[in-house]
Amino acid sequence: MSMNRSQESSPFHQPKAVWAVAFACVVSFMGIGLVDPILPALASELHATPSSVELLFTSYLIVTAVAMLITGWVSSRIGPKYTLVAGLFLIVTFSAFAGASNSIGGIVGFRAGWGVGNALFIATSLAVIVASASGGFSGAIILYETALGVGIGLGPLVGGELGGISWRGPFFGVTVLMSISLLATLLLVEKSPKPTRRTSLAEPIKALKHRGLLIMSITALCYNWGFFTLLAYTPFPMHLSIHQLGYTFTGWGVLVAIFAIFVAPRLQELFGTAKTLYVNLALLSADLVAIAVFTSSKTVLIIAVILSGVFVGINNTLTTQAVMLVSPVERSLASAAYGFVRFIGGGLAPFVAAKLASNYNVHVPFYLGAVSVAAGILVLSKGHSLLEAAELPHGKSIEIPPGTPDTQVVLDR
Repeated sequence: MSMNRSQESSPFHQPKAVWAVAFACVVSFMGIGLVDPILPALASELHATPSSVELLFTSYLIVTAVAMLITGWVSSRIGPKYTLVAGLFLIVTFSAFAGASNSIGGIVGFRAGWGVGNALFIATSLAVIVASASGGFSGAIILYETALGVGIGLGPLVGGELGGISWRGPFFGVTVLMSISLLATLLLVEKSPKPTRRTSLAEPIKALKHRGLLIMSITALCYNWGFFTLLAYTPFPMHLSIHQLGYTFTGWGVLVAIFAIFVAPRLQELFGTAKTLYVNLALLSADLVAIAVFTSSKTVLIIAVILSGVFVGINNTLTTQAVMLVSPVERSLASAAYGFVRFIGGGLAPFVAAKLASNYNVHVPFYLGAVSVAAGILVLSKGHSLLEAAELPHGKSIEIPPGTPDTQVVLDR
């Protein structure tokens, strides 16, 4: 199969169905940073410890990780569209329940149910966008990462504004926006043909036997440990108001979007995926070291958090694309297996960070995050040859033409 970039169209000229899924992606990713500005307020108003509040991330992401293992099983039986619908329905339901809850335990539990819906939606949405988007594989990834960046950027802003009214506001905000997404998906996304093969529950785990997928997944776990330590725990030592936290993380999210959409593809073209990721992970690790050393400085924390958006944006785009290219399995399976491993790191990190800060001091969680990201560089180096094999000479990505079956892609070099 010969791959080229000669007939490349804009990633933003898409069918309505793709835009419907992309909008839902924006709202879904908003849910990650939406609670950031209200974490200290939740701890204060519900009389909860920081570690209890961090369970909002842990329950959500750990359940998302485990539920990733069932996404292929569900999708292969009811089809991608209705898997998306089921995921959106669960998010709408449990975000509403979380907003109506009166205890931190209740919110944590409902965030877990939210995580199940999130898993069904995330794993399927990427596969749907890749299969339906014009502009081929790279265009689809750019569109997906654009949705991720915009969602992450808007999440803290919306969370800060709605949280300034009430801590319940961000949860009900997701309920409303995801209801719109659910309706758009029902109306605009066409029902896909019934899957020809039913996926077993064990297949995502078996997919991790493939060296490339396993290496990229473990690298992402290490990266996510550092990333979610920064995202979920820095609001506590910052000592900012809800609105100030919202604006800080919005600045971070804007950089995530800009560097994911515009800068990452250019760096990949110039230096290749592997070299770019090595340097990028090293810089993120250094950023976490700066946070660890100057945790008591509000100014340094704000600057370091906003600056980290540069490294997060680059990493998200290149890692997602690398996973899809090095994985010799169906994209939906690759996404589920990869999501399972990486969200484990993201889910455990916030809770561990709060415990380490409580038992030792506030600097320790960020040192651990820096070490974890640095360890990701060593893991990634074990798959260096695989990443190079997935790229054309001079670091250009292989372009997969529209219509390529969602099965193993044989690279004709």
